Amino acid sequence: MAEAATVRRSRITPERETELYAAVLDLLREVGYEALTMDAIAARTKSSKATLYRQWGSKPELIARALRHNKPVSIADIDTGSLRGDLMESVDRSDDCQMERDAALMRSLFHVIHDNPELHHALRQVLIEPEITGLNAMLRRAVERGEVSADNPALDYVVHMMVGAFVARDLIEVRTVDRAFLRSYVDAVILPALGV
Repeated sequence: MAEAATVRRSRITPERETELYAAVLDLLREVGYEALTMDAIAARTKSSKATLYRQWGSKPELIARALRHNKPVSIADIDTGSLRGDLMESVDRSDDCQMERDAALMRSLFHVIHDNPELHHALRQVLIEPEITGLNAMLRRAVERGEVSADNPALDYVVHMMVGAFVARDLIEVRTVDRAFLRSYVDAVILPALGV
């Protein structure tokens, strides 16, 4: 299946793909998921609807791929030699303005996900699972280096703590997460929970 998707997408240049994804996310921000149609995406991107379906198969898949492409940091690519270094590097590679825009976008999608299993599946497969896999690899390296005890129960909750940081700051302080907050959160919450 993944091989077929790669073959399908190979007809679009990386530059065109980047333009298309940016246009999709702009439209998504403007009208929201429910009002966003493949017709509107085709018009905005000067593509045919048939091309969009041939390349991505569905609106949820296209949205998920656009979000993944837009993500500035891939946790899987980070290995500084220490858990704190890895976590701080992942924060430092982020951009405060982009985090604010992405947070607003993700908040709007979270409302839709509960009633749209196809969107939930696409986001989980394309966006969430790779991040969980990358974070788990980062944590495994920390255990192998002896930084974190293999039986530390907090290992199972790091992803929850990270998501919690994003959700809680917005709810409690009505402020978007930024790099300064995340750096402080890593040092005050995540690393102590892991015994680092």
